[in-house]
Amino acid sequence: MSPDARERAAHWLALTLAPGIGPRRIAQLVDAFGDAAGVRCASRAALANAGLSNATITAIGNPDQERLQAALHWAAHDGAHLLTPDMDAYPQRLQALSAPPPVLFVRGDPALLAEPQIAVVGSRNPTAGGLETARDFASYLASLGLVITSGLALGIDAAAHDGALRAGRTIAVLGTGPDRVYPAAHRDLARRIAARGALVSEFLPGTGPHASHFPQRNRIIAGLSLGTLVVEAAVGSGSLITARFASEQGREVFALPGSIHNPLARGCHALIRQGAKLVDSANQILEELGPQLAAYLSDAQAPATAEPVPQHSSELDADHQRLLACMGYDPLAPDDLIARTGLPAFEIASMLLLLELQGHVVSHPGGRYSLRGAAPAAPAGD
Repeated sequence: MSPDARERAAHWLALTLAPGIGPRRIAQLVDAFGDAAGVRCASRAALANAGLSNATITAIGNPDQERLQAALHWAAHDGAHLLTPDMDAYPQRLQALSAPPPVLFVRGDPALLAEPQIAVVGSRNPTAGGLETARDFASYLASLGLVITSGLALGIDAAAHDGALRAGRTIAVLGTGPDRVYPAAHRDLARRIAARGALVSEFLPGTGPHASHFPQRNRIIAGLSLGTLVVEAAVGSGSLITARFASEQGREVFALPGSIHNPLARGCHALIRQGAKLVDSANQILEELGPQLAAYLSDAQAPATAEPVPQHSSELDADHQRLLACMGYDPLAPDDLIARTGLPAFEIASMLLLLELQGHVVSHPGGRYSLRGAAPAAPAGD
């Protein structure tokens, strides 16, 4: 961290350490005074007029130096990063929140926070089937290049992280400081995630688990992700809090249905009644998020009402031309294209989205694709 970045981070940490203000209030103060340094340089009268108490004003000017320096020291270690909202590396999806975390501590690759993510959450005490489903969904979605985001909790969260690591990358958002692992049984899982993904926390190093931390963590899980999938959840489950945050933030919410006799399906059924999208396959998630995923593959999108204009195939690289050559006007599933081209699944998914955006191919129900101009094939039996 450069001296300038360290100084700017210190201003944000001072606001975070001040009692009586949280992320939402800090965001309002930064908007009012220009930046974190502006808040700290403001007069006591100006801060009082902004509604701050004397104790808060004093703490902003004279933060707990031991805790502040400990946080900066943590961020100086290899593989450790401290992000603040005025940094380019800070994820834009969190910037859009009304209460963005003033600081983010990251162990692992901070660039993953800007990648397209799907949150997978659920019960801490799931059924065996729920664990298998979470693992399978996460593994498949990660194999296509999506980052799987969850909360490192027991049950569905752990299965989602494990499934993602089998095929790709994952992010764990912590309810503790970045130097703590909760539950302790997940230390090895946390180590694997830090090596191949990222551990993220808004809590200062040394912070242990507390009941109030986990709803705060859930808003970050939802905020980082394009959509949230709830696998199993009882009524009153913390996973429903994540789903509520996702809905409030304008993100998609997906829920897996289950048996009416399974208490862990009732939370999902309640979400579906409230407007969550019922899914029973990962491809349905991809279909729903297709336009958003395509946006990550091109700096400029065609207007929603305009028909894409295909580029000349000679302008495409060899792999894209190879993929087009293996396609026809009958819709094909990605697995068929993988078999025909020999290209990895995650490359096929990215290439198809880009080719659709450029007007070369068109998507059909069931996650199938064909060259543009084909009519969707009727399902068998229709």
